[in-house]
Amino acid sequence: MPLHNAILRYSQQRTRHHMTSSSSAPIRGAVVTTEDGGRLNAFASEPRMQVVEPENGWGFHERAEKLNGRMAMLGFIALLATEFAMGGEAFTRGLLGIG
Repeated sequence: MPLHNAILRYSQQRTRHHMTSSSSAPIRGAVVTTEDGGRLNAFASEPRMQVVEPENGWGFHERAEKLNGRMAMLGFIALLATEFAMGGEAFTRGLLGIG
């Protein structure tokens, strides 16, 4: 058993030396802790979350939505005016074919 303990201590020292003295990318920004049995464990440190404003591109644009709403209202008024002028026959008979 003494040989096994010596080998274990040697490997732990090599691992600890490798983990702490190396400037390699896997440990940069990590929290290194020692677990049961002397094993090292590196936990990543997470960056702080930030609220980012959306870039101009796809999505809601106030001017476009206002224009779209106004055109829809204008179309609905035109439909009502046509129905009123034709006595209710333009939409029901002309487009739907019923009545």
